[in-house]
Amino acid sequence: MIDSRAMKVLGVVLRVGFGALALAAVITQLWIQIDAGSPVTNFLSYFTIESNILAGIVLLASGLMPVARRPSWWEGLRGAATLYMVATGIVYNTLLLDVDVGNLASWVNTVTHRVIPLVLLADWLIAPPRERLSRRTSLLWLAFPLLYCAYSLIRGPLVDFYPYPFLDPRLDGGYGRVAILIVILAVAFALLALLVAWVGNRLPARDHGAVTMNRP
Repeated sequence: MIDSRAMKVLGVVLRVGFGALALAAVITQLWIQIDAGSPVTNFLSYFTIESNILAGIVLLASGLMPVARRPSWWEGLRGAATLYMVATGIVYNTLLLDVDVGNLASWVNTVTHRVIPLVLLADWLIAPPRERLSRRTSLLWLAFPLLYCAYSLIRGPLVDFYPYPFLDPRLDGGYGRVAILIVILAVAFALLALLVAWVGNRLPARDHGAVTMNRP
């Protein structure tokens, strides 16, 4: 039987290892983009890449930072990273599976769209938040995706680049189609955010001295 100390060490190793893997995948693909002469800003404008950077940092910090030193907002950040990565996995594997990913390395594609989303979900379920998350907190997680959509639509016509087909008004349906899809995605994100927080709140926290944050 594995004792609690060994489990903690295993948790640290897994978090640090997968965090490093996420960042290594992003850095590797960044180097491929630079070597191919592709605009780095376009590469960094993918929601997948930005979410994997956040996930990698969160995993590394969660593995290396003692629980007692984690700030009060840390579990909220973990929840946001979990939401973004789970959404990335769902959207890619349902809507974008047949979309040309260009010169994206096969292993990078697998890590960023499949492995890390599952890792973040597993981390949330195995090590649920130590602080109760309110509905308000979970809905605040939507700020980044909404700002991302605004950024993509403002930047798109300036550089003639849209990271995803559902954000591209040059396709059939124009801005009307894009607006409808953004509303649908916003509702889906909101429901998923509430679900992530609800699941985290229902699972038994490891820390019996957990404090309550932003109760509804």
